[in-house]
Amino acid sequence: MIDIIKDTLIDALKLLPFLFFAFLIIEIVEHKLSKKSLKIISKSDKYGPIVGSALGLIPQCGFSVMATNLYITRIITLGTLISIYLSTSDEMIPILISNRVAALEIIKILFIKFIIGLIFGVVIDMITRKKHKNNYNYDICENEHCDCSNGIFKSVIKHTINTMIFILIVTFILNYLLEYASNEFLSKIFLKNSILAPFLTSLIGLIPNCCSSVILTELYVNSAISFSSLISGLLTGSGVALLVLFKTNKNLKENFKILGIVYGCGVLSGIFIQILSIIFDYIV
Repeated sequence: MIDIIKDTLIDALKLLPFLFFAFLIIEIVEHKLSKKSLKIISKSDKYGPIVGSALGLIPQCGFSVMATNLYITRIITLGTLISIYLSTSDEMIPILISNRVAALEIIKILFIKFIIGLIFGVVIDMITRKKHKNNYNYDICENEHCDCSNGIFKSVIKHTINTMIFILIVTFILNYLLEYASNEFLSKIFLKNSILAPFLTSLIGLIPNCCSSVILTELYVNSAISFSSLISGLLTGSGVALLVLFKTNKNLKENFKILGIVYGCGVLSGIFIQILSIIFDYIV
C-alpha cells in the first residue's frame, strides 16, 4: 500500500507543472475572450449551433454555465445549448497536455466534438426552434464564485489544486487496481471495446463536476477505455452546467428532456464511432 501511495504522489507531481501552465494559458484566454464569446453567442441567431460548437471548444471558466442561463432566458436556442454542452470538455485539455498526449490527438478529439455538437445542434434546432428573448443579467464570477475576478493566478492555483486532488484520487484507484489486478481487468470493468461501453462512460460524463472529465481522460491515457468511450463520456461532460440548469430552471420536465438529449447524443455518438472503428479495422 505504501508503494502505491508513493507511486501515486510521484505520478501526480510529474503532472503538476504541466497542469499549472495549461490552466495559466486557459485563464489568459478566458479573460481575453469570455465577454466577447458571450456577445457572439447571444447574437448568433440561426447560426447558434455552429458558433456554440466552436466557442465550446475554447477552455473558458463557466462558459457552459453562462450558456445555460442564456437558454433559460431564451436568448439562445435549445440546439445552440446542446451544441455547447457537447463541445465543452471541462478539464480534458489541461489533463491531456499534462500527460503529454500528442497535439494531433488532442486536435482530433476537439474536431470530433465540434462536428458532433454542430450536427446535433442543427438537427435539434430544425425540430424545436423557438424564438423568445428576454434580458440577460447573469455574472458567472458572481454567481458561481470561481474567483476569476480576483486575478488570474489565484484562479489558476485554485483550478490546479482542485484538479490535482481529483487526479490523485483517480490515479490512486487506478494504481491500486493495476497492482492487484491487471490492465486487462481494468478494461473489463469499464467495458472496453464493448458496445455497452458508451452507456457507462456517458453516465460518468454526466457527473456535474470536473471529476468526470478527469476520470475519463485518465482512464483513456491508461488504456482502460477506448477512444469511442472517451468521446461519448466527454460529450456528456459539461461541468456543473446541468447542475445549474436544474437549480435555476423551474421547469423540471424540460430539464430532464435536456438531460436525456445530452445523454442520448453521447451514447449514440460513442456507438457510431465504435462501429466505424470496427469496420475500419476489418478493412485494414
